[in-house]
Amino acid sequence: MATKFIKVGLPIIILISAVGLAIGLGAMRKPPAKVVEQRLPLLVNTIELAPQDLTYRIASQGTVSPKLETTLMSEVNGRIIRVAENFVAGGFFKKGDLLVQVEPADYLTAVKAAEAALAGAKAQLEEERARARVAETEWRSFTEGKAPALGLRQPQLASALANVQSKEAELERAQRDLARTEIRAPYDGMVRSRMANLGQFISRGSQLGSILGTEVAEVRLALTDTDFGFLPQQQAQVQQIPVILSATIAGQPLQWQANIVRTEGVLDERSRVIYAVAEIQDPYQREGTGIPLQFGRFVQAQISGIAATQVTKVPRHLLRPGNQLLVVDAEQQLQFRQVQLSRADADFAYIGSGFEAADRLVISPVTNPLAGTQVRLTDQQPVAETIANASAVQQEAQ
Repeated sequence: MATKFIKVGLPIIILISAVGLAIGLGAMRKPPAKVVEQRLPLLVNTIELAPQDLTYRIASQGTVSPKLETTLMSEVNGRIIRVAENFVAGGFFKKGDLLVQVEPADYLTAVKAAEAALAGAKAQLEEERARARVAETEWRSFTEGKAPALGLRQPQLASALANVQSKEAELERAQRDLARTEIRAPYDGMVRSRMANLGQFISRGSQLGSILGTEVAEVRLALTDTDFGFLPQQQAQVQQIPVILSATIAGQPLQWQANIVRTEGVLDERSRVIYAVAEIQDPYQREGTGIPLQFGRFVQAQISGIAATQVTKVPRHLLRPGNQLLVVDAEQQLQFRQVQLSRADADFAYIGSGFEAADRLVISPVTNPLAGTQVRLTDQQPVAETIANASAVQQEAQ
C-alpha cells in the first residue's frame, strides 16, 4: 500500500505544490513602471536671411575670335622673289612688316617711263606758256581791245596743262603699282594660313594668305531678354561693362579682363537671344607678361550687371515652387513665406522682400514639412559671425 502511495500520490502532491508555489510567486511580482515617451522636435539646420547691397553677375559663354581678319590678295602680276620667315601659319608680325615681295623690275621701268613722259609734258607746257605770252604781246602792240582766246593760244595752253596732269596721274599709278609689289602687314597680327610660295607667279587678285589682328579679340556673349535687362544701359546702349573671362588650361583655372563695347542690336531668330560683344586688349600678351588667350578658345563669362540694394541672396535649390521659402520663425516653428523674387540664375535666387526679420532659412532637407511644426535649431549664430569665428580659429591654429 505504501509502495502504491509513493508511486501515485507523491508525484501528484509535488505537482500541486509546484503549481501553488508558482501562483504565489506570480502574485508577489510587482508590475513594471510606466514611462511616458518624450518625442523631441525635429532638428534642422538654418542660416540667417541677411539683406545686402550687391552687383548682379550675369553668366554667359562664347568663343574668342579676332576683331580683324584679312585675306591678303595680290594687286599686281609677277613672280614672288621673297617671302618673310614669319609669314607661316602661327607666325607673328608687326604693322608695316614686309610679308611678300613681288619682282619689281617691270614696275621700276614703268615708273621711269612715266617720269620721262611727265618731264616731256611739262616742257611742252612751258613752251606753250611762252608762246602765249608772245602772242599776247604781239596782239597788244598792233591791236586794241580784248584779244580772242585762240589768238592768245589759250586752247593750246589748256591742252598742254591737261597733258601734264594726265602724265602725273600715270606716274602716280606706276608708283602705286611699284609699291604694291611689297605686301606689308596692315596691323599687328599673326598668320592664319599661307598660300604663296617663293618663285610662284601670281596675278592680280591671287590669294596670298590669311592674317588675324592680335591687338584686339572679341567674344560674342549670348544674353536672354531677362539677362539683358540687368545690364547697365544708357539710352538703350551698353558700353564699357566689365567682364571676367575664365577657362581651364592644363587643369589650371585662368582669368582675363574684358569689356562689353556694344551689342549686335537684333535678336537671333532661332535662339531668341541677343549677342553682346566683349573686347580683350592684347589677347596674345605681345606687349605684356600675362597668359595668352588664343583665338578659338571657349570661355565662360561673368558680366557685371546693375547694382541692387537690400537684396537677400539664397541658394537656388532652396526656393520652392510658387516662390516660397521654408523658414523658422521667432517661435522656432516652420513657416512658408511667399517672397518677391528680384532675379534668379542657375545658382542663386535674389529675394527682395516677403520674410520677417526673425526668420531663419531652413537648409536641411525636410520631408513633407507642415507650417507650425515645432523644430530645434543646431546653430543659431548668424552666417557672418560663424565665418568670423571660423577665421579666428584658423588664425589661432597658424
